[in-house]
Amino acid sequence: MESEFMAKKIAEQVKSLKRGTAEIFSEQELSEKLAEAENAGKQLRIKLGLDPTSPDIHLGHTVVLRKMRQFQNLGHKAVLIIGDYTARIGDPSGQNATRPMLTNEQIRENAKTYFKQAGKILDTAEDKLEIRYNSEWLEKLTAMEIIQLVAKKTVAQMLQRDSFKKRLQADEDVYMHEFLYPLMQGYDSVMIKSDVELGGTDQTFNNLVGRDIQRAYGQQPQVVITMPILVGLDGKEKMSKSKGNYIGVTDEPNDMFGKVMSISDEMMENYFTLLTDLPDEKIAELVNSDKTHPKEAKVLLGKTIVAQFYNETAAQIAAAEFEKVFAKKQLPDEIPEIEIAAEPIMASKLLVACKLVSSGGEAKRMIKQSAVSIDGSKVNDPNAEITPTNGMIIQVGKRRFAKLKVVN
Repeated sequence: MESEFMAKKIAEQVKSLKRGTAEIFSEQELSEKLAEAENAGKQLRIKLGLDPTSPDIHLGHTVVLRKMRQFQNLGHKAVLIIGDYTARIGDPSGQNATRPMLTNEQIRENAKTYFKQAGKILDTAEDKLEIRYNSEWLEKLTAMEIIQLVAKKTVAQMLQRDSFKKRLQADEDVYMHEFLYPLMQGYDSVMIKSDVELGGTDQTFNNLVGRDIQRAYGQQPQVVITMPILVGLDGKEKMSKSKGNYIGVTDEPNDMFGKVMSISDEMMENYFTLLTDLPDEKIAELVNSDKTHPKEAKVLLGKTIVAQFYNETAAQIAAAEFEKVFAKKQLPDEIPEIEIAAEPIMASKLLVACKLVSSGGEAKRMIKQSAVSIDGSKVNDPNAEITPTNGMIIQVGKRRFAKLKVVN
């Protein structure tokens, strides 16, 4: 009975930890490590390396930090490695060009901010968090020790990295020092005796190299858990400060809430899953437009995220301010432009011409429900004659808009 209880407990932990992940190398090894730790009454060491290439953390960074917090909540120890030494090399992950090396001063200054911001997500109790700088051991490596480290992998293996392949195919340079980055990141795992390493999917190659390096140094290989890359506000590229499509963890509540409200409806499930603790069943209900209006769901998402970094009061105030300033006044930044003749046209036919409804019947129904406005004024008569003008805004419901362009 006791073994059955333990097996069920570990299975539940794995299920919880698996939520929102991209890949686990491997799930079986994770189960074994969790069971071993439970039986021995010890903490697993959960590694996350952060290279302080910029001073600010955005919600994209918190996806992995939140997974680390899950491990802490299960009693394990987070080992946050500030890559002050490897940052001097520059991580080539996903890069099509060599990254510039940072100075010690830049690295230290950026790291200070990381401590404060990561503490918004992680449990900072001494028995739950260990913070290390990898210069602590990498600076001490002798030339011979570096040669021995480099000898653990072949050139062919290193060239399996996609970014290296692409640059070589494009006849662009790949520098020798870039090969050192994943090797040294792997050596970090050896030095802190990592049991599990977390990272985004762009870190898969580096983290798997860590498994190989640990084996080469006689250690049990770490489990690697990769998390999806959070898409930025533009809905296209990963969240990044340089791309301007980010939500910073230090953004003011009103800004944070407003940015969340700007994401597309299609992105909500991803944001709910990766940025909140809401149960999967609740998320499924929230993103089903037949059960929950998209705006209602998005408001809840915004409030939940703001409350995580501030408090419930700040979240409520931010939501009220958004409703007052934006929801009741602001039009979308991009409204489809419809070309139309200058002749008067019945209101119901205008909606069909603008493709805001699927039929004349739907047009009449929406008008009778007071769900249609033209330039901010309600239209109540489906047969009312409307004379189109340039820039006229037609709105159906809360989310369908068209802008008229009169043609001769």
